[in-house]
Amino acid sequence: MQTPWYATREEIKAELDVKETARSNGRIDRALADATDAVHGLTHRVFYPVLTTRRFDWPPRMGSTPWILRLGSNEVISVTSLASGPVAIPAAAYLLRRGDDLDEPPYTRIELRLGSSASFGNGDTSQEDIAVVGLFGYRNDETPVGALAAPVQSTADTTITVDGPASAALGVGSLLRVGEERMIVTGRRQLDTGQGFGDSMGSINSDVSIGVADGTAYAVGETILRDSERMLVTEIAGNTLTVQRAWDGSILAAHTDSAIYAPRVLTVTRGALGTTAATHTSGSTVARWDAPGGVRQLCLAEALVDLLQGRSGYARTAGSGDNERETSGKGIADLRDRVYARYGRKARTTAV
Repeated sequence: MQTPWYATREEIKAELDVKETARSNGRIDRALADATDAVHGLTHRVFYPVLTTRRFDWPPRMGSTPWILRLGSNEVISVTSLASGPVAIPAAAYLLRRGDDLDEPPYTRIELRLGSSASFGNGDTSQEDIAVVGLFGYRNDETPVGALAAPVQSTADTTITVDGPASAALGVGSLLRVGEERMIVTGRRQLDTGQGFGDSMGSINSDVSIGVADGTAYAVGETILRDSERMLVTEIAGNTLTVQRAWDGSILAAHTDSAIYAPRVLTVTRGALGTTAATHTSGSTVARWDAPGGVRQLCLAEALVDLLQGRSGYARTAGSGDNERETSGKGIADLRDRVYARYGRKARTTAV
């Protein structure tokens, strides 16, 4: 996976209560990839941050203002360096602007300060005269979600181990950052937490308490595994976990002297979106990139519609028997309209 999704596999599973199997995972992953592409097609923009160099002709083929570089679809969040031909343009000599003049990303143009001596067109030809090195995309909104539970000692490692809070907050499709490196979560694997032995549970839904050695090692919202039963942690009081039994389509069962596992080993794409793989120490902060709320909601909705319609042979109904219902698509059409109105890049023309 070379790019993230705007929602995660786990969020889809929570909506549908799908049992975790390789077959369902593959189907959900395809639906999320298609849903993310659908969001791009609707809004005509990419939201996640990409660190890269992009080059622009100067003067452009259509009309221009001598001191303004219009970026078009190459919206930028921040600029590391700007150059015209062999001439570097210092940060003090330009401004980042957007169409509505708000002082926040995404910036749609770079303006040279009129009081500076900087200029465009310093290359030997007009082709790719301007080079912009920066973080391109819609916005870089991040939330610290936890920490590494073990060091990453090699740039070739494709797995990392995280703590409970990060495990609860990340899923397949998430974009995370450790230090200056971005990674995309492509899979999760169970890790023995080293706790839970000696605390038995009956095969009844009302038996929802688990005594552990250290309650701070877990997080509300984390999925844990005992034997073959998954459980969702809903509350933590001291060293007692309150859980929802038979989570994620697993089977309710009795447990005696069994360990507690959690999906804290993440398979990741290293050095993603223009960053470089690096080594990291245990305890390093893990930050999650957050898509805009409406974009995330639409990605979820598009993927859910895909999955439910696929189950019904793409008929305009979902379910069967007494549970059969019409799926007119009216709700998602309204959501598409709202997302386009809020986040869509509108068609523009430039006078010659």
